[in-house]
Amino acid sequence: MRKGVQNAYLSDSTGILSARLAAGWTPVTYNTVLPAFIQIMSDTQANVVTESAYLTLHYRLATADGTDIVSTFNGNPATLMLGRDQLAPFLEQRLMGMEEGAHQTFTLTPEQAFGERTAELIRPVTRATLDENSVPGTDYQVGDLVDFAAPKGGRFAGVLRELGDEVCIFDFNHPLAGQTLQFEVKLISVL
Repeated sequence: MRKGVQNAYLSDSTGILSARLAAGWTPVTYNTVLPAFIQIMSDTQANVVTESAYLTLHYRLATADGTDIVSTFNGNPATLMLGRDQLAPFLEQRLMGMEEGAHQTFTLTPEQAFGERTAELIRPVTRATLDENSVPGTDYQVGDLVDFAAPKGGRFAGVLRELGDEVCIFDFNHPLAGQTLQFEVKLISVL
């Protein structure tokens, strides 16, 4: 490197440009390079929610009248990864395409949320089956949510509606089935 070029590079805050100019390089004019650079920088988009995004957010699920079911707005935000069953799929779907920093509230009809209530899911269960799935001595009350072992190793739950000596009636609908819900979300960060 020639001595004059080296000195230009070391003493100039624009460094590389000064070295190239000293070596006889002819740059594209400053007035065309800078605007192009600014345009490239302004075209960068905010992070957007995708199917495997890692999110930090505040969220609130409420009934149609605004009664909170769950909310993080008065505490720490939630951090989760989509597609990992950390949030109900129908809630994840509402987040797709949202940009970091967005704050939005969605109204979810029963069909878009936990479905309509289904009469076929109100079923009799023998007291023997209830006892098999219980801790000995459990004192059940109408309205209790009871967890049952499924035939192939899974679990399911139902709300006790009637408690009989031989047969009990359980409602296996989701407790929020048939309800219109509000889902509010504020995206803090999207990775």
